[in-house]
Amino acid sequence: MVNLWKSYIKEYQNYLRIERGLSANSIENYSYDLQRLCRYLDENNLEISPLKITDEHIQQFIYEISKEVNPRSQSRIISGLKSFFNFLLFEDYRQTNPMELIEVPKIGRKLPDVLSIDDIDRLISAIKFDSDNEENILLAHRNKAILETLYSCGLRVSELISLKISDLFFEEGFIKITGKGNKQRFVPIGRSTQKHIELYRVECRNKITPKKGFEDTLFLNRRGRQLTRAMIFTIIKDLAKEIQLNKVISPHTFRHSFATHLLENGADLRSIQLMLGHESITTTEIYMHLDRKHLSEVIHKFHPRRK
Repeated sequence: MVNLWKSYIKEYQNYLRIERGLSANSIENYSYDLQRLCRYLDENNLEISPLKITDEHIQQFIYEISKEVNPRSQSRIISGLKSFFNFLLFEDYRQTNPMELIEVPKIGRKLPDVLSIDDIDRLISAIKFDSDNEENILLAHRNKAILETLYSCGLRVSELISLKISDLFFEEGFIKITGKGNKQRFVPIGRSTQKHIELYRVECRNKITPKKGFEDTLFLNRRGRQLTRAMIFTIIKDLAKEIQLNKVISPHTFRHSFATHLLENGADLRSIQLMLGHESITTTEIYMHLDRKHLSEVIHKFHPRRK
C-alpha cells in the first residue's frame, strides 16, 4: 500500500516546498494527513492507489476518524486531503477530485485566549536575575528580550526563533520578519523592546560562541544554536506557573494579546493585518469578537445617534 502512494506523496511534498514555499512544519502536517489515510487503507486491506481512490473510500475514512478527533481536526484533515488531490489534478494524474463531495463539519470560530496587560507585566517581572549566578543572568536577559519581542511585535513562535541580527533595523524602528510561505514583512519595534534586545546582545549573546550556521541567529541557546519552539513554550509555561496564572497559555497567546490590545486602543484592522502578516483580513477579523465591551464603547462614542 505504501508503495502505491509513496512516489505521489514525495512529489507533493516537493511541490509544497518549492512552489508553495511552505515550511518544514507545514509540509509535515500535510504529510501526516496522507499517512493517516494510508494506514486506514492498510488496516482495511484496501489496495487502492491515489489515482483510483473514490469519494466513497474517503467518506468512510472521514467517518472512522470522526470517532477519534473533534470537528476542527476533521476539517483540517479534509482540507489537507483536498490540497493533495488538487495537486494530482493539476499534474494530470487524475481527472476528478474525490474530495469534491466531502462535506466539512461545521465548527464554531474559536476565539483565541488573551492575556491582560497586567498578566503580561507579571509574567515578564517573574524573570529573576540572580546576581550570584552568571548563567542565570545570561538566560534572564535572553528570556526577557524574547517575551518583550513576542508581545511588542506580535510574532509567531517560528518567526521569533528564526529572527536574524541582520533583520534588525533599529534606526528605522523596524524588524524584518520572514513569515509563512517565506513572505517577508516589516514590523515596527518600540524603543523599549530595542533596549531589551540590545541588552541581551551585550550581556548574553556576546558571551556565547555561535555554532556554524547560527552566526546571524539572534536568540541562541547555551550551546550556540537556534532555540526550538518547544523551548519557548517551556519558558512561558514555567513563568505562568511561577505567578500562578490560571490560564493555559503559549507563545501564540502573546500574539493574540498584541492584536487585541492594539484593537482596543483604536488601531485599525488593516494595520493589524499587515503587522500580523495575515494574508486575508478575514483572519484578522476574529479579534473583533474578543471584547464586546470595547465595541459597545465605540458605538456609544462615535455613532451619530449615540445621544
